[in-house]
Amino acid sequence: MATAAVILMRQLGLSDEELCAVLDSNPIEIISDSLDHRPELPILLQLTEEAQACVGPEVLKLWVRAQGPSGRPIEHLLARDFAAFEASVVTLVERGFVIGG
Repeated sequence: MATAAVILMRQLGLSDEELCAVLDSNPIEIISDSLDHRPELPILLQLTEEAQACVGPEVLKLWVRAQGPSGRPIEHLLARDFAAFEASVVTLVERGFVIGG
């Protein structure tokens, strides 16, 4: 059974290093599923599941790396700017896959 962190990684097409940066964790914490202290993980999962339901899994993976109206969602995640990432997800759900800056 995949851990919540691995599910997030697969949904967004993140590398191991990107996942560690987003969750401010290390590989041992991820492998051992010791991320209960990370409140952002369930929130990110909920956001990405909703977006994935709207646009599909492959589009979500493309979207996270594409330049959107407020930047690249992956850059928000890596900077741990979860408010900006959430705003990008809201735009994705409401307006669809918008490209441009």
